[in-house]
Amino acid sequence: MAQNTQNNQKNRCSRCVWDTTYEAYHDTERGVPVYDDRILFEFLVLEWAQAGLSRITILRKREWYRQAFKDFDPLLWAELPDMYLESLRDDERIVRNKLKIYSVRKNAKVFVAIQEEFGSFADYLRGRVDHTPVISYHKTVDECPATSELSDQISHDLKRRGMSFVWSTIVYAYLQAVGVVDDHVLSCRTRKSR
Repeated sequence: MAQNTQNNQKNRCSRCVWDTTYEAYHDTERGVPVYDDRILFEFLVLEWAQAGLSRITILRKREWYRQAFKDFDPLLWAELPDMYLESLRDDERIVRNKLKIYSVRKNAKVFVAIQEEFGSFADYLRGRVDHTPVISYHKTVDECPATSELSDQISHDLKRRGMSFVWSTIVYAYLQAVGVVDDHVLSCRTRKSR
């Protein structure tokens, strides 16, 4: 059994092998191309929530986020009143940072404006890579960058449009999560290309 566990760990990116929740996310979601705008908004909100925290903290709170954040409907979020946002600050199941909570409404408005301009947020993102994922060829997680020219460009554009919590490092992690960038290491079993 120990041998089998060791083999599984060798076939995953090393950042996730210590927690079953993280492993499940890594194996079934991270890097899988997402075209559904609601899911793209969910991943954005979770990246904003994660700023300054560990990914596992947010993954463990994800179901609570889905309930509290109304299944991540950007149209709904763009219109939520202050009273609802304030109520979230009392919800111990999520990260209760006021700036992060209020930024979701502000960023939802920008998200919706991008949908209107490009037809979908997915088209906005995918159009930046000619609808073809950026493939990396790293042997170890330590070789993977924290930012890229692409994440710098998107970060700059989203900030210009009025979004907050979209630093290049957050955008890069987001691009990895939604499959715009395939940064799984070469030996990883979930890697889409070799």
